[in-house]
Amino acid sequence: MQPKRIRQKSLSVTGLAAASAASALVLGIGAPAAVAQDAGSSPIVGGERLGRPAVQVAPLAGAPALPSGLSGRSWLVADATTGEVLAAHDAHRPLPPASTLKMLFADTVLPKFDRSLEHQVTPAELANLGVGSSLVGVKENLPYRVEDLWRGVFLSSGNDAVHVLANMNGGVPQTVAEMQIRAHSLQALDTKVVSPDGYDMDGQVSSAYDLTLFARAGLRNADFRSYCSTRTARFPGGLDKTTGQRITYDIANTDRLLGKYPGLIGVKNGYTTNAGATFTGAAERDGRTLLVTVMHPDAQSKVYDEAASLLDWGFAAAGKVQPVGRLVEDLGVLKTASPDATSEAAAADQLPPWSRQPVLHNSGPGLTPALWSAGILGTALAVWGAARAATRRRTATASAAAPGAPDDAPGAPGSGSTDDEIGSTGVGGPSHRRLTRRARALFRDARTRRTD
Repeated sequence: MQPKRIRQKSLSVTGLAAASAASALVLGIGAPAAVAQDAGSSPIVGGERLGRPAVQVAPLAGAPALPSGLSGRSWLVADATTGEVLAAHDAHRPLPPASTLKMLFADTVLPKFDRSLEHQVTPAELANLGVGSSLVGVKENLPYRVEDLWRGVFLSSGNDAVHVLANMNGGVPQTVAEMQIRAHSLQALDTKVVSPDGYDMDGQVSSAYDLTLFARAGLRNADFRSYCSTRTARFPGGLDKTTGQRITYDIANTDRLLGKYPGLIGVKNGYTTNAGATFTGAAERDGRTLLVTVMHPDAQSKVYDEAASLLDWGFAAAGKVQPVGRLVEDLGVLKTASPDATSEAAAADQLPPWSRQPVLHNSGPGLTPALWSAGILGTALAVWGAARAATRRRTATASAAAPGAPDDAPGAPGSGSTDDEIGSTGVGGPSHRRLTRRARALFRDARTRRTD
């Protein structure tokens, strides 16, 4: 703002200060809304190329060729750390997800219950399971720890364990609604949830892109990561008819790559007649972690072969391809930190760096540099305007008391004005200089707090 403009034009300082304050609010608290708007305004989440049905890859010199014979209707391979999609085929195509949808179920419900909590299973909780559902063998009228139920979900893909946990969460309809909300928070807009377990239902779909988002988000939870990487476990069964004691039995992870593909972390496989075979996996090699999703190849067994070949290609293509898209971030991380932020941060320290929530600078509860500047400017202008208005009132009173003084000479003899008062309304006067020094001090203090 030019000094001459202040003198020449009767400016509404109060209005300008209010505008500055409003700008500060927009800069300070409007960021999450802006990010959400940007994501929603894009026709294809993660990049336009990911919406194309043809294979998308951008090789540089020396890049390996993609595996031949890929038959998946939809697939994607991405870098888990950067979120860069290295190659994809029809990544946003809506397809039945089968049990890979259990990743979204876990993303939604797993954080709600302590793993050591015991729950008595009721007959109603095991009712209405789909015909031919995969089961881990949960028995009614017996207690189960939450961690055992989750092992049943991840290892045996047990729909019975899913329904028990869903009923603990308030019921299947409520859990489905929460899963849909969670999908939108993850910007997984291709996903329509009808059942929490992925069982074939009319209208229930997801995509290779969305399933990869679910896996990436889930692996940021230490318990999720532990369950999906477990190969075998003991599961509680019924009561022995002779001794009356609780029996246990072994369950094994149905993921055929776990323990066989080098560096595989997890995460979930699935199969139904309607969906065919689906698979999302994560593998780590030489400090690099990749995510892969394959949906509905020509044959059920091919899902593992094609996933493994895409992972091999992704590790070999490091630095030799340009990304064709990006995995977007969870909009939930833009919200104000929760009261349990300290414990959440401690839990995050147990995870590898790639699987931790991203650090979003200037998006937390603290003030951004722009907000500090706008706030200081608004405060300075408000004080300056109040001082000027007070001087004008005193000048008008003095002028009324001395009729001979001209209206445009507030400093004339007999007006009652002092040099200090005149200086407070003119740029460069003593009060203006004091105000400038005060504003600079506030700004320096703000910068010091941000540095600390």
